[in-house]
Formats: sequence, structure tokens, C-alpha cells
Amino acid sequence: MGDFDAVVVGAGPNGLAAAITMQRAGLRVLLLEAKSTVGGGMRSAELTLPGFVHDVCSAIHPLGAGSPFFRELPLKDFGLEWIEPPVLAAHPFDDGTAAALMSSLEETTAGLGEDREAYARLYRPLIAAWPKIEREVLGPVLAWPPHPLEMVKFGVKALLPASALAKRFRGRDARGLLAGMAAHGMQPLTSVATAATALVLMIAGHRSGWPMARGGSQKIADALAAYFVSLGGVVETGVAVERLEALPPARVTLLDVGPKQLLQIAAGKLSSRYRSQLEKFEYGPGAFKVDWALDGPVPFASETCRRAGTVHLGGTFEEIAQSEAEIAAGKHSENPFLLFAQQSLFDATRAPSGRHTAWGYCHVPNGSTVDRIEAIEAQVERFAPGFRDRILARHTMNTYAMQAYNANYVGGDINGGALTLRQIVARPVLLRSPYRTSMDGVYLCSASTPPGGGVHGMCGFHAARRAMADCFGISE
Repeated sequence: MGDFDAVVVGAGPNGLAAAITMQRAGLRVLLLEAKSTVGGGMRSAELTLPGFVHDVCSAIHPLGAGSPFFRELPLKDFGLEWIEPPVLAAHPFDDGTAAALMSSLEETTAGLGEDREAYARLYRPLIAAWPKIEREVLGPVLAWPPHPLEMVKFGVKALLPASALAKRFRGRDARGLLAGMAAHGMQPLTSVATAATALVLMIAGHRSGWPMARGGSQKIADALAAYFVSLGGVVETGVAVERLEALPPARVTLLDVGPKQLLQIAAGKLSSRYRSQLEKFEYGPGAFKVDWALDGPVPFASETCRRAGTVHLGGTFEEIAQSEAEIAAGKHSENPFLLFAQQSLFDATRAPSGRHTAWGYCHVPNGSTVDRIEAIEAQVERFAPGFRDRILARHTMNTYAMQAYNANYVGGDINGGALTLRQIVARPVLLRSPYRTSMDGVYLCSASTPPGGGVHGMCGFHAARRAMADCFGISE
């Protein structure tokens, strides 16, 4: 394989970002991936019927389009094209109406009635301040920010439970919209810091949109890998790393793996204190996912939903809060909150002419094997009567299938670890630099490090910068 300055294990968004960051700095980098293709959470495949292209995991990419790291890269030159639906995210209710996140603040507030001014007062200053704080919000919590006042203003809101932030609004629509955003964090909406997920996603929407990649999420991975190779980087697929000693020699090793995998591949090499902290790392709820091949578009009652790339299905704030609380208590909700996407409405490459795809998942207890297809389809049918009649085929993945697809999704946890307050601060352990392990020259760069899950590459970017400063004296 030749001599390398750095070896990166795992070619998901963070492994690719780490490899690119170091290769751009002039280092020679080898990227290893256990699967036959790069991608991690950014893969696409014909899961149901021929000609129907489904996103295996991540589908809509507000943090990808808005990533401070990805924005620096010429990914358009390597085949990546973003598609922006006219409605970023819709949140329907039983009366056939829906709240909507639009790209502009004004369009969003226009549909929120009595909460129009309250929404603007909350988000307008945060949207304006975002360029000053985005790297720090999407990075290690214990680092000193260059704009502390703006960070404090963001932090006092982000650290609230979503249920407390919702008290700023009186109406059903704004509260429901907030609930759907906060529920992406897979935590009870009464938990501290659940407001952060909603704030970040909605700020991202207003600044960068909620786009999808034309042709599927695999196109993001392919563009990143092609750019890395164009810089002189080397990618080897089909290489499973079971022990660190099996890696080729290099001054630095970055691992796009979670704590559980690190404990296995670094067996006997970690300090007892560090190992003990890793063993206490908590994984959050899992996901039960369904992909559908349809003979027509989803027949949503709301016209707003028929123009949206993402639809949050769960009803009122109170309904969603109850559903997420039940999951946290180890139960299966009878009325699950559902994240739903309809890419083929805006991307003709996803399905044969006249046909469509749909993508959705609900939260379940970690490691659940319960089949949730009936509850999920009932929730879609609630807001889109006649949906079941349009199903040609479906493909399901329970938590075990999720983990088999990506070993980082332990028990089906697609966020790489529970987003509790403790694990926002100590992710995966309480260190000033959470990317360092107790082994010299070995770093973690997965979603189990700050800022956590999502296709943004910031875990890999920050980990690579830390490794380059420590081992090569390279810093910005």
C-alpha cells in the first residue's frame, strides 16, 4: 500500500472529511472502508424494485448543505447537485392543514398566525449570528469560542428542554413544527438541551435549506471520495479492520468508529481510565425504517405536504412529546412520530416514470425487534388517506438490520450515541479534546464525538485538525 502519514478507518461522512482535511494539508492519507463502497450513512440502493433508488440511511441534508467544511469543497465539480424542494419541511395536522419550514423567515412566519412575531424574535438574531458561531456549535463543547457573547445567547436557548422553548408559542402550528424538529434528537422533549436540535435544524433551513442529493445520498459520498482521490489520497474498500496492529504503519490513525468498536479493535491498548469511561457511553433509541415503491405520489391531504421534501408526521406537540417519552421508557408508541421523505417528487432519477419512492422511520427502544410497519403506515395514512393503496413494494430495516448495515449504529442508534446533556459535553469522554484517545497517535472521528450525528463531516474535520496539530505541528 505504500508509506502513509495517516490512516483513516471508515469512509462515512466523518472518515471522508478527516481524510480530505489531512490530504489538503499536504499529508499522504490512506482511507480504509470495510464495505465494497464508501458512504456510511450516505448510501443509496434499489431496495424494493428495479429502478427505484432509495437512500439506505440519511436522505435529506440540512447539515450537509450548511456544513462549514463541505461548503469549502468543490463537490459540484465531482458530480454533487443539491435539489431544494419548495417546502423544506411540512408538519401536517388532522384538519388537513400543515405548518411549514420555508427557506425564508418571512414565508415561514406568514403561516404561523398568532406566533408570527414570536418566531421571528426567536430566530432572526440566531440566523444573523450563525456564521460567527457555526464552527463552535458544530464542534467540541469545551473549546473557547471566538465570539463568546453570541455563543452565550445561543446557549441559553439551546440548553432548554424543547418543552420549555415551546412556551414561547401559543398556537398549535408553531409548537408542532418545533416538536418535529426537536424529535430528531431522539430524546424526550422534556430533557435538557433538546431545544438545541430544533434550533440548529431550523437555522440551517433558513440559511442553507434542507436539500437532497440528485441521484441519491450516495452521490455525496462519491463526490467526497472523488475529490479526496483527486488530491492524491488512496481509498481501499473491502478492508475490515479488526485490530489496530493489522493497520499499515503511519504516524496518525483516525477511527470513524464508536466506543464499542474502539474497545474491540484496541483491546488491551487503552488506559484503564479511558476504557472505563468508554464502557459507560450510552447509546440512544434505535430506528425502524421503511422504504416504499409507490405507483403515484403520496396523497397527502395538505397541499403544503405535497410540495415538501421532508414531512414530520405525529400531530401536535403533546402527541410527539408523549411518543418520544414512551420510547425513552423502553416502550413502543402506538402513535409513533415519523420522519418521512419523498425524494422522487423532485428528483426524477429516483423512480421509473409515473412511479415514486418514499422513505420513513420511527424511533424504537434500542435493540428492538418489534415490527412497526403497521403503526408507521397507519400514521402516514392518517395524513395521506389512500397511501396504502399506492404501495407496490416495501423494504424494512429493524435495529439489528441497521447495525448490520453500519456497525456504528449500535442497537439501531443512528446518532452514534444518546444526545443527553452529559454526552453533549462528554462525547465520548470528558476531555478538552474529545477526539484524542489514550493511545498516542490514535484519534476518534465518528459521530460519537462532537458535534454528533448527521451528514456534516464536522467530527472528522475537527478530529483531523487536532491530530495534525498534535503530531505534525500543522494548525490554521
